[in-house]
Amino acid sequence: MKTKLLLAALLILFGVEASAQTVVLNDEGRDSSYVKSIINRSQKIVDGLQLNDTKKSLAVRNIIANRYFLLNDIHEACNQKKQYAKDSIQGKGHRQRIIDSAERRRDAELYKHHFELQSALAQYLTDEQIDAVKDGMTFGRLKRDYNATLDMIPSLSDYEKKQVLIWLQEAREYAMDAADSKGKHFWFDKYRGRTNNWLSARGYDLKKERDNWMKRIEDAKK
Repeated sequence: MKTKLLLAALLILFGVEASAQTVVLNDEGRDSSYVKSIINRSQKIVDGLQLNDTKKSLAVRNIIANRYFLLNDIHEACNQKKQYAKDSIQGKGHRQRIIDSAERRRDAELYKHHFELQSALAQYLTDEQIDAVKDGMTFGRLKRDYNATLDMIPSLSDYEKKQVLIWLQEAREYAMDAADSKGKHFWFDKYRGRTNNWLSARGYDLKKERDNWMKRIEDAKK
């Protein structure tokens, strides 16, 4: 009896492990050229992780690609509703209410699904690798903006550096759900403005800091 129970437990365990390695690509009914572009984009991110396990690499690639598909579906539904309002609704007030409703629904759907990506990737990747995926989906803006801020103002305290990083991480979370590259950059630019205002309030002369930074760069080139 104990042997049968042990065998059953092992079968369940191996079955769960096997299913965890299988992530189906949600490409049904989608334009083949669009699917190909998303696969290529997702694969580029996976290549940067340098995973040795082929099954794991495929699963992660499909998770990322499915995320892009989902985001496209959510934003496209919103855009279609807004276009309908612009084309078919005469009353300005009524038209705006439909547009506002479409955007609220979009934002609600984005929030509803936001944490699914990290949860799915956590089955295969470490926290550091998940961060690398997020960076890959947002053009590496977090590291680039963070390093630029530290280079521009070398005198930042540890507390100030941490706050800058926290806001960039928050910007990245929003940017990951943006519809396109313009939307992704928008969120980092917005949080850069918040950071600059905060640093100015703490007594930093950002124009002076920026000018000195540019001078250091020019001197280094010479």
